[in-house]
Amino acid sequence: MDKLKHRMEKNHGQSLRNWERIDSPETKRMRPNSFTEMGWGRLVFGHTFESDEQIVEAMCTYGYDTRDIAIYVIDPHVIIAMAPDKLFLDPSHTYRLWNYDYRYNPQISERAFSINRLSNEKEAHQVNAIYSKCRMKGAAPDFLLDKHADNLRTYFIARRRSDNHVIGTVTGIDHVKAFNDPENGASLWSLSVDPQAGLPGVGISLVRHLVAHYFTKGRAFIDVSVMHDNQQAIGLYEKLGFQRIPAFCIKRKNPINESLFVPPGSAVVSKLNPYARLIVDEARKRGIMTDIIDAEYGLFKLTLGSRSVSCRESLSEMTSAVAMTKCDDKRLTRNLVQKAGVTAPRQIKHTEEDISMDFLRQVGRVVVKPARGEQGTGISVDISDTDELKNAVEKAKRICSDVLIEEFVQGQDLRIIVIDHKVVAAAVRTPPAVIGTGNHTIRDLIQNHNRRRMAATGGESRIPDDEETLRCLKKEGYDYDTILEKDKSLIVRKTANLHTGGTIHDVTADLSDTLKKAAVTVSKTIDIPVTGLDFIVPEITSDSYYFIEANERPGLANHEPQPTAERFIDLLFPETV
Repeated sequence: MDKLKHRMEKNHGQSLRNWERIDSPETKRMRPNSFTEMGWGRLVFGHTFESDEQIVEAMCTYGYDTRDIAIYVIDPHVIIAMAPDKLFLDPSHTYRLWNYDYRYNPQISERAFSINRLSNEKEAHQVNAIYSKCRMKGAAPDFLLDKHADNLRTYFIARRRSDNHVIGTVTGIDHVKAFNDPENGASLWSLSVDPQAGLPGVGISLVRHLVAHYFTKGRAFIDVSVMHDNQQAIGLYEKLGFQRIPAFCIKRKNPINESLFVPPGSAVVSKLNPYARLIVDEARKRGIMTDIIDAEYGLFKLTLGSRSVSCRESLSEMTSAVAMTKCDDKRLTRNLVQKAGVTAPRQIKHTEEDISMDFLRQVGRVVVKPARGEQGTGISVDISDTDELKNAVEKAKRICSDVLIEEFVQGQDLRIIVIDHKVVAAAVRTPPAVIGTGNHTIRDLIQNHNRRRMAATGGESRIPDDEETLRCLKKEGYDYDTILEKDKSLIVRKTANLHTGGTIHDVTADLSDTLKKAAVTVSKTIDIPVTGLDFIVPEITSDSYYFIEANERPGLANHEPQPTAERFIDLLFPETV
């Protein structure tokens, strides 16, 4: 009988009637002019407002620097017409999952992660780091941990069992607590999964957990708002039984939402790679004119008043040709910084095979790389026998005729971003790894990994299907067709570059003073305003290190939550600070 009642009433609730206000005893029970603070902005329940004017006032009085959202708005076109310079219709769809339509599907096999309530400050900071990686606005840890709002806002997190690190989060709002909802609903917000989580099924498990939480409490439905072009998320929700409903959202025109309402002429910006796009977006927020010269190559010009600066991603005309030369030739870079007192591993130029073989025997393990090149191309890491050395030299020669053979040093791969001779960000780069399921081949696992990483990095990060990956697999006793045992973690490539599938983890707060000093010394020695410096270190907090190389065009993306793009624009246009 309850199911039949739900089916008869489900199309008659105020949340689904965006063209009229229902005058009934049930709707009159709703708390008028209701909104919920979310930390990143307010969730405004439009159908609880008595007039369009009140919604316009609520959305325009506050929220210029937040992500305020008005949902379940009645006559959204009328409201936007009342303030077209300040409000816009959010290009998102609203989906609903009905209690009686949902099939509970418990996880039978033990997962590599657990789901719990958010409970402490450390977890709150990790949640905010995930928000930042996903280009979402975070919330103050104290707000997330507010015990007085537990029944109103619910935060669940997914923690990786191997290290207890937070790799995903979801927020739920209880509509009964928020505005005395006569429809007895709830909603899901801020579903986020760390792009570098390395584990499948985190997002769908978080959704299922939140759904079970609210349906156990007797809620009739759960709603979610999702961008119209986010096919991956839409597919996830539809798989669970969510159905699209006629509910619309209104947002405030502000710098945070700019990409959702900018004129179509700016579509060329969307063709930029993530490294150029990050800088252009920051410039536009400050009112700096942007002229995209060649989107494919990341070339653009920034203009403010009478001053223009041309850039290719983070390489600007402020970097001199001499500084570029010092970075471009890895031998020259190493010689210069060693003279300045910076520690670097032993290195020789490959001239004769016998000399290179003798060097290998002296140091035991080497890295072979072209003297010029970027993004890890042509590099072979951890070479320990003569046949491998010969092949690695030939591979490097395809990139540059001059080949360097360098002592292999064990440790963590650290990238430090230095702008205006100040350390802005530091991150550990880890080689790409896959985790076995007991059912999938290594080739399948790599393909799944690549699909997630490509989506998370705008197509910039993937594990190549090449001879270097195969060499690394064979060295561990595997090949592409091996079915990797369940929960086994396998590093499939030795280099940690983002472009070859590596992941990056912020460690700026943990960087030792010695490493900061070494990084600034290198940038001043090269005399370069913006650079990415690679070090190998035993520990981030250690005073020991080896300098590896400098990059004159470092990627500023993927260093969240550090303000890399902000400091870059500060350097180019200090008057906008």
